Order: sequence, then C-alpha cells, then structure tokens
Amino acid sequence: MEALVKYDKGTGNVRLQDMPDPQVEDGKVILEVNSCGICGTDLHVYHDTFKNYPPVILGHEFSGRVVEKGRNTDGVDLGNRYSVLGAIAVVCNNCEYCFSGEFMFCKVRRGMGHGVNGAFTKYVAVRPDQLYATAAHVSDDVSALIEPFAVAVHAVGEIADLQFGDTVLLSGPGPIGMLLLKLLLAQGVKTIVAGTQEDKDKLQTALEWGAHTTVMVDVEDLQEIVQRETKGRGVDIAFETAGAQGSVANCLRALRPLGQYVQVGHFGRDITIPFDLTAFRQLNIKGSVGYTRATWDRAVEIIDQGKVDLEDVISHRMSLQDWKKGFDLMEQKKSLKILLYPS
Repeated sequence: MEALVKYDKGTGNVRLQDMPDPQVEDGKVILEVNSCGICGTDLHVYHDTFKNYPPVILGHEFSGRVVEKGRNTDGVDLGNRYSVLGAIAVVCNNCEYCFSGEFMFCKVRRGMGHGVNGAFTKYVAVRPDQLYATAAHVSDDVSALIEPFAVAVHAVGEIADLQFGDTVLLSGPGPIGMLLLKLLLAQGVKTIVAGTQEDKDKLQTALEWGAHTTVMVDVEDLQEIVQRETKGRGVDIAFETAGAQGSVANCLRALRPLGQYVQVGHFGRDITIPFDLTAFRQLNIKGSVGYTRATWDRAVEIIDQGKVDLEDVISHRMSLQDWKKGFDLMEQKKSLKILLYPS
C-alpha cells in the first residue's frame, strides 16, 4: 500500500513509498482509512524536532471503517465507523500515569504517526480499546477531527479554570487555536483572538464565528486593545497556541494579576520570555498536552450532541499524493485543518 513515510532521521526525509499491508492479529482489527488530518506534530516530525522512530508512517488524526478483524475483538463489527485514539498505541498500562488515565506521561508510550505506523495510508491495525464509534449523523471527516478536538477540550474544559464572565485571550489562530475558539464561543466566552498579518484570513473567520475582537499584533497594539476591552484589568485567561516566543510574551503581559496562562502550542526549541511577570502578577501557569480517555469521551459526546460544528474547520481536502502541498500550506499559515485521502 502507498504510505507517507519518515524513512530516516534528519530534516525532511519524508516520501511516499510502498509499505506492506498490515496483517490482522489476535486482539486487533484492520481499518480502511477515510481521511487523516495534517497536524503540527507531523510538521515537527518532518523537521525532526519531535521524537520519532523511522521508518514510520506519519499521521494520527483519522477515521476509518473496519474491514477485517482478528479473534478477541468482540463488540467491533465489520463495516462500523470509528475515530481512533492513536496516542495509546504503545503504553505500559502499569505506571501511575496509565492507572490515572494520564497516559500521555507513560515513559514507554509511543503514539501512531511518530512512534509506530500511522494513518497517512490506506489501512491501519489497531486495538478495539483505541476505537470510538462514529454516530450515524456524524460525517467521516468530522470523526477524523476528534483527535485534535480532544486537545482543545482538554485545554479549555479540563486544564483551564474557566468562569462565567471571563475574558480570554487566544493567541494563535491556527487549527488547534480555532478549535479552542469553537469551544470558548459555545460557552459564550468573550474572546480576543490575536495573530499576525499572515493570519488575516483566519482572524476574519474568527470574527465570523463570533470572536469578540481580533488583533493583528504586528500592526496593532495588543496590550492597548486588551486594556480597552477589559476596562484596564487584563484578561482572565490566556491560551498560547502559536508556539511562538512573541506570542508567549504577549499573553503574559495581557494577563491580570492572579490570571491563568495555559500553554498549548509547541516550540521545538528554547525561547526567551519575560518570566518575572509570573511572580510579579502571581500568575497561574499551566501546560496542556494531549488528553485523557475521559477527554475523548467528552469530545465525542460534544460532537454527538451537536454542540459544536467542526465542518467549517476543514479548509482543504486533497489526495495523499499532494501531501507536500498540504504541509507547505500549514507551514505558510494558509490553512485551517487539511485532510488527506488515501488513493
């Protein structure tokens, strides 16, 4: 089968190549991939700034239907549609983090798309415990977005202590940032979205979705606008989703004393920031990475209830053969979520 493979360490070293079809085993099923989203992690693997184990098939945001099943897979029927929790492809199931559901911190964990073979291909083998059923009224493409949506649900619904009446700064209108915005707007939160001139189209989309204010930080004074919109108080919570040094500084400076800072974006390098503000304003600093099983249950339920529509988060649909074009669009900040479809 054709697959997008990181074939060696180093920047780049990614290509389409033939790979063996996965074989059905006891305790596993074979899914035919419908679509798989390009994630920032895929770009980090491409640039070798995220740990990976080549040769490995990239891609972890996907949905599919069961086309073959091994023994000991009761409860999974042929033809059923699922989103897939690829982050638990390899876990020990024996450490304090696995026991508590915080599997992201398991020392032996490997996820699909970087640690083991992922879904930028036609067929994948997974365990039944990785499967989350797609409701009849939910499209295959929205099902593929459950994984990044769970990242947003974790940050907004579980890490941040969001209160009714809060004003939030969301810095970075990329795919994950815009998913956070969907959740914030669904709860009626007054949200200021910050980006750059490169993000002009996405900032316009944010306004159309219901963001209160947008700011292009390279041509407008973010701090002045924050002071105006919060009556000189500062924002209650800042979500950093851009993974950019300047974005972090802007967030810290925009926060009120005793405010919350939530780091969602990844940098892939060391940065310099005005960290003294965390002491002088006694800020509550939190990190948000991935999700838990409970997060996935919550994310699926939100989509099943129709509380948040993800269809308009998809900006591009293209063939797997066009993967480089998709990666370039992501790098150039000219897209939201891009889905690739196998041949």
